[in-house]
Amino acid sequence: MLNYFYHGGPVMYPLLFCSIVSLTIIIERSIFWLRVKKGRSRQRLDDFMGLMEKGKFDEAKKIAAGAGDYVMRVLVCGAVHRDFSFRDAMQMSADQEIAGMRRYLPVLDTMITLSPLLGILGTVIGIISSFNMLGTVGVENPRMVTVGIAQALITTAFGLMIAICSLIPYNYFQSKTEKAASEMEKYGTNLEIIFEKIKK
Repeated sequence: MLNYFYHGGPVMYPLLFCSIVSLTIIIERSIFWLRVKKGRSRQRLDDFMGLMEKGKFDEAKKIAAGAGDYVMRVLVCGAVHRDFSFRDAMQMSADQEIAGMRRYLPVLDTMITLSPLLGILGTVIGIISSFNMLGTVGVENPRMVTVGIAQALITTAFGLMIAICSLIPYNYFQSKTEKAASEMEKYGTNLEIIFEKIKK
């Protein structure tokens, strides 16, 4: 592997940087979602909604205190501001939660786009170098030229590897965020219906 790296030329260094950035973000986001999963409790959320339906707001707030559940945090924010701007409060809280879930994903998206482009750049530079060599050594020694072209293609291979290995986690994190946003919207609508019933 090191042999391929050294033969790939100077473009391999920015590709190495891209791979480190991508791997760091993937690990960080994986740990983030594991913590989110650990902090969630469906039973606790159902108990919270049950108390809200009965109008026992103080007891509901006690259950939600220190909760690691993003849905519950959004609902509590809405419940606290139920007499003023219920929807706006929940929307603001939901936006903050989603922003936290999407953290670093734009950077990962950039690495996915940038890596193959850097790979192609490395290949183009390598092919130019190979044709320059062809002009120097002539057609009598084609092996030197073909070896140069093979080495030039290393950067494209590495760039594609980085992009492919980053794309799958990126799409997974995006789908988790979309699912979380949908869940927050669903429970927020349920809480809004509960408050409407209580007012009547």
